Amino acid sequence: MSPTIEGVMYTFHKSAPAKSVMFLVTYTDGRTAYLWSEGHSKGVDDLRVSLIAKEQQDQGLIPAGAIASIKRVR
Repeated sequence: MSPTIEGVMYTFHKSAPAKSVMFLVTYTDGRTAYLWSEGHSKGVDDLRVSLIAKEQQDQGLIPAGAIASIKRVR
């Protein structure tokens, strides 16, 4: 007896949107860098991006230097 697809229900699941957000970091000397924040939500977390940037500088993930601005890109 060969298997058939009768009686088998196929479901397709749309994947959940990614919770990562990308930011453009601009330094006072004109350099730029990008940083990503995983599990980021809008609003209050945007205010914490400068802290995230500082942590990533300390870890060497983005270049050290004086940050002029941080802008949400995606």
